[in-house]
Amino acid sequence: MKNKILKSIRSYFIAGLLFIVPLVLSIYVVVRLFFWLDGLLNDQVNYLVYHFLGRDTAAHPIPGIGLLALVLIFLVAGFGVRNYIGRRFVKLSEFLLGRIPIVGHIYGMLQQIGHAFLSDRSDTFKKAVLFEYPRPGSYSIGFITQDTRGIVQRTLNEHNRQDCYSVFVPTTPNPTSGFLLFIPKKDVMELDLSIEEALKLVISGGSIVPAEKKESIIRNIDQQHTSSDK
Repeated sequence: MKNKILKSIRSYFIAGLLFIVPLVLSIYVVVRLFFWLDGLLNDQVNYLVYHFLGRDTAAHPIPGIGLLALVLIFLVAGFGVRNYIGRRFVKLSEFLLGRIPIVGHIYGMLQQIGHAFLSDRSDTFKKAVLFEYPRPGSYSIGFITQDTRGIVQRTLNEHNRQDCYSVFVPTTPNPTSGFLLFIPKKDVMELDLSIEEALKLVISGGSIVPAEKKESIIRNIDQQHTSSDK
């Protein structure tokens, strides 16, 4: 009886902990992010507003006005670079920055990453897949980015190697870093998971995945073992 009571208390405590801690941390991160973004321009915008109204800026600072100004700047800049003159200005800026050592390289890399993950037309990750890595018998989840082509595939063809997929293998729990692998198509198993579900699985260290999806992953591994045994 005593053990049952202790187990019940423990389960209630863990349930409360799992509910409150993520909730509080999420609110904390959102609030900190809000104040950080708002603080980038808050002082300057408050000064302009109160200077225009002829009042003391320190009297009644307006919370959120810096974040609003930042959003408006992005919107205006986005509208500007979408027209003909804006596109010409962007090309000129890229040309000039590209001629500056180190700065041009960093700018180009950040721009490519931004286009890959934020563009409306982005299809960076096409499918979630499973394959043997880093050694036979252990498996990793990756994301097909494209059919391998260009110099890599030509080199493989010259050496009579198989067609490959370009696969990005993210790290856990930070999926923004990882490895680029070129995997033969026959060694890649498509997962019955959306990109979002697969990313959740990676970020959570394998703990967040629907039960029916777990069965699908296990079936894929069993099939791979069966085919390798043959």
